[in-house]
Amino acid sequence: MPPRRSRGGSELQESCGGQRDPDFRAFASRARLKPRFAFSPGSASSWSQLGMWYRRLPRLFVVPHRPTGSTSPRVPWLPRDRAVPAATTCWHHTAPESLKCAWQLHGDHLELRYANTLMRFDFVWLRDHCRSASCYNTKTNQRSLDTASVDLGIKPKAVRVDETTLFLTWPDGHVTRYGLEWLVKNSYEGQKQQVMHPRILWNAEIYRQAQVPSVDCQSFLETDEGLKEFLQNFLLYGIAFVENVTPTKEDTEILAERISLIRETIYGRMWYFTSDFSRGDTAYTKLALDRHTDTTYFQEPCGIQVFHCLKHEGTGGRTLLVDGFYAAEQVLRQAPDQFELLSKVPLKHEYVENVGDCHNHMIGVGPVLNVYPWNNELYLIRYNNYDRAVINTVPYDVVHRWYAAHRTLTAELRRPENELWVKLKPGKALFIDNWRVLHGREAFTGYRQLCGCYLTRDDVLNTARLLGLQA
Repeated sequence: MPPRRSRGGSELQESCGGQRDPDFRAFASRARLKPRFAFSPGSASSWSQLGMWYRRLPRLFVVPHRPTGSTSPRVPWLPRDRAVPAATTCWHHTAPESLKCAWQLHGDHLELRYANTLMRFDFVWLRDHCRSASCYNTKTNQRSLDTASVDLGIKPKAVRVDETTLFLTWPDGHVTRYGLEWLVKNSYEGQKQQVMHPRILWNAEIYRQAQVPSVDCQSFLETDEGLKEFLQNFLLYGIAFVENVTPTKEDTEILAERISLIRETIYGRMWYFTSDFSRGDTAYTKLALDRHTDTTYFQEPCGIQVFHCLKHEGTGGRTLLVDGFYAAEQVLRQAPDQFELLSKVPLKHEYVENVGDCHNHMIGVGPVLNVYPWNNELYLIRYNNYDRAVINTVPYDVVHRWYAAHRTLTAELRRPENELWVKLKPGKALFIDNWRVLHGREAFTGYRQLCGCYLTRDDVLNTARLLGLQA
């Protein structure tokens, strides 16, 4: 069969036989992105084989969790998919009889189908991400190409695809090569199907049945295996424990520095925590504290919090832990419009303190639920009813609907089955993902002393990635 010409007039190097991609129209007709969450079990009984999960994690966590019959909340800043090319367009294939990879050129982009993924690449993007020696420094893993120097109207003069690689020849003769697997991983369409942070969502029963082990302090401090086990638990559940820690502030500091830089805040670097009301905060009393995340009044809330109970001579004082992402997923199942509202409406949180020598006025702004815009994966919950400031960032015709959505989320967070109660004791340090897990406490009597600190989230994730974990 003689070569055909595409609508743009470029000559086909190999015939596609006039066949249309069977998934092409279905893919292009999708106008909305699906909400993305981590894997969540359907029932407590499904956790009976948890011992096998760690070997199956890479397969389990790419499964999108989407309730049957629900509608995807529309994120307004996401572009809709571009229109489907006319039915007369023809695909190039890597071999006449092969359907493994196919591609076609358009006026401003290349379409590529590979590994059951249909991808669209802007020509400027394809030139900008070139990994050749003159464009990218593999020693520093940094771009050398000046992006602003790329002609915005650039178009390859030749395209070739073999079984593993895409080759692009540009008007100046420069050749760019991309591995097809790399393109699937790094394309927008590929990222939409991926989970950035694999997690196991939990309520109290799920967590108890998982029987997540604490890590011994010596193993945590002295071996990569112990550190990796701890970080894997932390990444999956948002909480993790270290046992047999010497109950002093100094030893707790050594523990924290094993995985991260300590983030110094208005509360200092390492802090003691008693009921002496030395700071203008309800936490410095013996009163009960409802579930909340900390430092919502920071523009970037602290990522990880460390608690270590050094002494308690009295009763009560159990620590409450709630997986905020688990509760948020229930809202998404029941009321996707309310989930969307909680992810869009910005609120102010505020901390005003004038106690002794401490004078602070902090303000942080952001929605209750924060999602990645390309795949709607939830990555941060900012929930603290104590510190929420006056709501003056929401118009009157929206604020009542926001209150209803907030009530729905609060009801989920307060369900007794979602509450994990833990009695902290000397020697047992608790690490909490403050972007995910809410904490609180019951009222107590007597003298109770804790120490702890905040950790920089980037450094904790850096440590995990260096150990080969997805973070």
